Formats: sequence, structure tokens, C-alpha cells
Amino acid sequence: MRIGKQDNAVTAICTSDATSITVRGMDLCDEVIGKVDFTSYFWLLVTGTLPSAPQKALADAVLCAIAEHGLVPSVVATRMTYAAAPEAFHGAVAAGLLGCGSVVLGSAEVAGKFYAEVVAQVEADGSDPAAAATAAIKALRAEKKVIPGFGHPQHSGGDPRAHRLLALAKEHGMERKHIAMLRTIEAVLPDAIGRSLPINVNGAIPAVMLDAGFPLAALKGISLLARTASLIAHLQEETENPIGFIMSGAAAERIGFQSDS
Repeated sequence: MRIGKQDNAVTAICTSDATSITVRGMDLCDEVIGKVDFTSYFWLLVTGTLPSAPQKALADAVLCAIAEHGLVPSVVATRMTYAAAPEAFHGAVAAGLLGCGSVVLGSAEVAGKFYAEVVAQVEADGSDPAAAATAAIKALRAEKKVIPGFGHPQHSGGDPRAHRLLALAKEHGMERKHIAMLRTIEAVLPDAIGRSLPINVNGAIPAVMLDAGFPLAALKGISLLARTASLIAHLQEETENPIGFIMSGAAAERIGFQSDS
């Protein structure tokens, strides 16, 4: 039984023969290794082209911004998994990545889709950006959904990572339609929901990356790649200073039991 499309059975990413490996049209050994930095290589792998200097600078900045933020759920899952299964380093990394969803870490993807949809609507029907943003926000609120990319439980005065990324986008001349929409949403929030909310890093990341030309469909990959580096660091620390079982014990002490009867 055939499921899904069966035509165009090709890949443009990599091929090899007895003497060479070719990645996105470049010889891996002669043109990439020792000549292309990893951020540029990541961009090449995803998009098929090497980044411009501003694109590379912003991708670098975003990867640094989202890699680490303390004992967040993905890190806790990784360290506790490693404590229980120290032979499964890869499994512990996977445990952390599997928890990257629409609330934590993967929320940049959700925000990016939201901004892109509003931008597309404005471009399609020529509507006023502020009016389109307000209508989109009210539609989210009607469904009791949060405004993606805004608000932060700790950085209530404004996420410093978001400020820095947006400043870098301006510095590199990469402020375009998605950052403009992000700013528009920020401006209309008080009237739309009755209060202002600060832009968080998961609002800045998609706006910056989309304006830099990174594909919408691969946005979550930015967060996954960056957080993988952090998870490896936490696992290395776990081998030297284990806290996985301490966290597990703290959870057991903190969470009470309630009988169904």
C-alpha cells in the first residue's frame, strides 16, 4: 500500500562517491571543513546557500540567545533521565528535546507562524497593519490563547535577550516586515487586551530570523540546535556534580498526594 506522494524521489542535500562527499553542491573536505564555520554550515544545510554576513551574525546571535536559561523543563528532563540511565547519554539529550513544544522553547515556531500569517493577510488585502494585528490578537483571545512572543514570568520588565536581538537586527540593516509586525502587535496590545506585554525572546527570534531570510518551516530547528548544545553541557556537569536525583527528590517532597476516594 502506498501512502503519501510517490514522485520526485530526490534529495539535494548530500551525495558521495568513493573519493568525495558533496554537501549542497560544495565539496565537504575541500570547500567546507576548515573553511566554513558551523553556523554558516547550518544555514547552508537548511537553505542551500551560504549566509550573508548579516544573516550569519543574526543566526549566531539567536543560537547564543536561546541555548541556555537555567534549569528549565528540557534541562530538568535531561538531567533526571541521565541520573536514571547514565548509559544513555543520547537518550537523555532526546528526553530534553522531546519536551520542546508550544509552551517552552518551541514557542518561537508558534510565534513565527502567527506573525507570518498576519503579514500575509496585510500583503494580500492591503489592510492596515494595526487593524490586522488587533483582529488577530482578539481572535486568539476569543479562543483563550496567549499572544505568542509576548510576556515572561521572570523578565516582566522586558526580556533582555529580545532587546539585544532586535537591536542587532537594526544594526545589521535587517529590520523588515516581520519585525515591523512584531512592533505593531506590541503597540496595539494595550487597546486590544487592556494591558501591555513585553516582547520575549521567542517573539524576537522568529521576527529576526524570518526577516533575515530563514525559512518559516525550519524555525523550530533553531531552538532545537541551540538547546542541544546546552543539554550536552548540563549532562557533562551531571557527570561531575549530579543533581538529577536531588531534583527528583525535591519533586517528591513538593508534590502532595490526594486520594480519589
